[in-house]
Amino acid sequence: MWPGPYGEWGSRKSLLASLDQSLARMGVDYVDVFYHHRPDPDTPIEESMMALDQAVRSGKALYAGISNYGPEDTRTAAAILRDLGTPLLIHQFKYSMYERTPEDGLLDALDEVGAGSIVFSPLAQGMLTDRYLGGVPEGSRITHSQFLSEKQISETYIERTRALNEIALGRGQTLAQLALQWVLRQGRVTSALVGASSVAQLRANVEALSFPELTDAELAAIEPHAVHGTHHA
Repeated sequence: MWPGPYGEWGSRKSLLASLDQSLARMGVDYVDVFYHHRPDPDTPIEESMMALDQAVRSGKALYAGISNYGPEDTRTAAAILRDLGTPLLIHQFKYSMYERTPEDGLLDALDEVGAGSIVFSPLAQGMLTDRYLGGVPEGSRITHSQFLSEKQISETYIERTRALNEIALGRGQTLAQLALQWVLRQGRVTSALVGASSVAQLRANVEALSFPELTDAELAAIEPHAVHGTHHA
């Protein structure tokens, strides 16, 4: 947010000042959800959660959310907010066929505390689309992205992604649509954040919801090609 002390992380000063700055930039009086985006190693969770509670009580946010918290920190944060009288509404985290770390306890923790979930990068920064099936196109953003590198477009990646693409084609949909349906399967994920560079792309992503639910046989076929743990396609 700004250089120097309290310019980031999770102190009360940092969180509430960042909220005020965001409201001023957007020209609105309140936001629907105010997130604390990552645990602060130097600030107690109690302080961060008290700031979220104050944001809601002040009317500057309607609900409180967290992001990138592990299972135990999620339980702790939810308990603190519950005691304060401002329940944890939602948790935002990275999740896709190529990033399955949330399955190692986080989804269970959210079930326990009764919070919703919204996942980001469900298409793995475009790696769960047909964009790179033939290699890296010239001028692609992967050549200058801080989140992706050309070395990720390995033979293993191409093999897995082509197999997933075949499953998608067999359902009459795109790989991106299959990937979105996969993260939303079983009702354990409330919503998914999708980036789109055009209206047509956004419509195609939303159309994923119109396809039949994935069957047990299709989920079993997907499983060998999806990566467990941190993404290393």
